[in-house]
Amino acid sequence: MDQYVCSRCNKSYEINPSIWRCSCGGLLDLDKQKCELNKINHSLPSLWRYNQAIPVNDWIDTTMGEGYTSLIPIDQNTSHSYFKMDYMMPTSSFKDRGAAVLISKAKELNVKHIIVDSSGNAGNAFAAYAKRVDMECDVYINDKTSPNKIKQLKSYDANIYKISGTREDVAQAAQNAVDETGRFYASHVFNPYFFEGTKTYAFETWEQLGHVPDAMIVPVGNGTLLLGVYYGFIELYHQNIVDKMPKIIAIQSENCAPLSEAFNLGLSDYKKIQSKETSAEGIAIAKPLRAPQILEAVRNTQGTFYTVNENEIMQASRDLSNSGIFVEKTTAVNYAGFLKYKKKDSEIVVVPICGSGLKSL
Repeated sequence: MDQYVCSRCNKSYEINPSIWRCSCGGLLDLDKQKCELNKINHSLPSLWRYNQAIPVNDWIDTTMGEGYTSLIPIDQNTSHSYFKMDYMMPTSSFKDRGAAVLISKAKELNVKHIIVDSSGNAGNAFAAYAKRVDMECDVYINDKTSPNKIKQLKSYDANIYKISGTREDVAQAAQNAVDETGRFYASHVFNPYFFEGTKTYAFETWEQLGHVPDAMIVPVGNGTLLLGVYYGFIELYHQNIVDKMPKIIAIQSENCAPLSEAFNLGLSDYKKIQSKETSAEGIAIAKPLRAPQILEAVRNTQGTFYTVNENEIMQASRDLSNSGIFVEKTTAVNYAGFLKYKKKDSEIVVVPICGSGLKSL
C-alpha cells in the first residue's frame, strides 16, 4: 500500500486528505508500490499513457488530454537541441501535469474543496481540474499576480484571495486557511502526488527521443519540474529501461537565486538571500522548501546551475518570439539558460517551453 514518508524523520503516514506535512514539520515524499514503466498504452496521446507508472486509479473523468507534448528542434543551426512544448496544455502551462494527477488522487479521496497557493500557473491548473470534477477551489495568490492569470482563474470560478507580501507570505496565508478549515491542501510543493505528474515529462522525453538526452535544461523555483525530471529518469534507470541519467542544468533568475548560491557554496540547503524583483515571477522563490532534494538531484546527475539577468531574460523572450514562440518571462529564463550552457556539438539537450505569453499580458 502506498504511504507518505517524511523526508526528514522517515515517519510514515497513511494517505488521507488531512495529512500534508509531517508532525516534525518535514515535507512528505511518496513510498509507493513498484509501478511498471514497460506497460505504455501507446493509444493514449497524453501523460496517462504511463498510467501503470502513476499511483492513481480514478483519472478518466479528470483528464483533459494533458501531456505528451511535442519535441521540436530549437533552430536549424543548433544540432541535437530541442524545445519540449509544454505550454501546449489545457491551461497553457506544464503545471497541468501535476494538477491532473493530484486532483485525480483528491477525487479518489472524496475531497470536495481544495486550497491552493500559487504565483499563478499552478493555481490555474488546479482551478481548471477541480472545476472539471466539481470541486470547490480556493486560490491564494500575490496581489501583483499577472491580470491575465487572475482573469483565467475567474473563468474557472475559483475563489481568489490576494495576499500582499512575498511568495512565502502567500503560502503561509493558504496554510493558515488549511489549519482553520481542515480543507485539502493541494500544494504543488508539499504534496508528492504533484511530482507523480511532472515525472511524465521525463518519460515522454525518453520515449520521443528513443534514448536519454545528455542534458535537461530545467527552470527552478520550488523545483516541481526539476524534481519530476529527476524522479522520472530515476524510475527508468532503476527498472533497467535506461542505462544513464541526463545532467540536470538548473536555471534561476539572478535576482532570486538561493539554490544557485547554495550549490556554488557546497551547501545542502538553500542560501538565505535578499531577493530582488524579477520578471520571472514563476521561479521567484526565496525559500524553496525542497532545496535539499533539488540540490541533491543536480549533484547526483553531475549537473550545475546557471543564473540569468533581466536583460538576458528580455532578450531571450524577444528571440523566442522571433522564432514564432510566445512565452511568459519565466519560460524565457529557460532559453536564456540554454544560451549560457556550454553545449558540446554532439550533446543532446532538451529545453522546456513551460508557459504561454498570453498569461502575462
